[in-house]
Amino acid sequence: MAGEPLITVVGNLVADPEPRVSQAGKSWVTFRIASTPRVRDRQSGDWSDGEALFLGCRAFGEYADNIASSLTKGMRVIVQGRLTQRSYTDNQGQQRTSLDLEVEEVGPSLRWSTAQVSRGQSRGQGGGFGGGQPAGQPNWGQSAAPQQQSNPWTNSGQQGGGDFGGGFDDDQPF
Repeated sequence: MAGEPLITVVGNLVADPEPRVSQAGKSWVTFRIASTPRVRDRQSGDWSDGEALFLGCRAFGEYADNIASSLTKGMRVIVQGRLTQRSYTDNQGQQRTSLDLEVEEVGPSLRWSTAQVSRGQSRGQGGGFGGGQPAGQPNWGQSAAPQQQSNPWTNSGQQGGGDFGGGFDDDQPF
């Protein structure tokens, strides 16, 4: 639904993401995160864990495939999405309510870890600025032989400093 607010939750994956396929052949993934606040006891000054919020998360399509192949149990992640609520009856006949997140964005938290990101291969996954990668270019985060490209910030012997086609003179202030 349009207009629903996005929320952002930082937490740890409590299990590996579970990839699934719908009857229509579309992929989707579910995973759960636990977000545990740190609270300080004002009298003693000690920090302790507060009550954990367990949140189910869902993503669909190629995004689901990327999540399933990238995230594992225990990883600290940042998840942004639309909060949904659903009611169901559990195995014992009890009426339950579940809060879930329809994932818009997810990524590893880099507070206490590092990550290496590589661009997806299909559909020229754009994202960011300028769309997909040009054909034959290496994936982001992967090593490749440096390619010779003209550097517009150096003077390559041309009037105007590099590939800008004029307008700048190295001897003149801006």
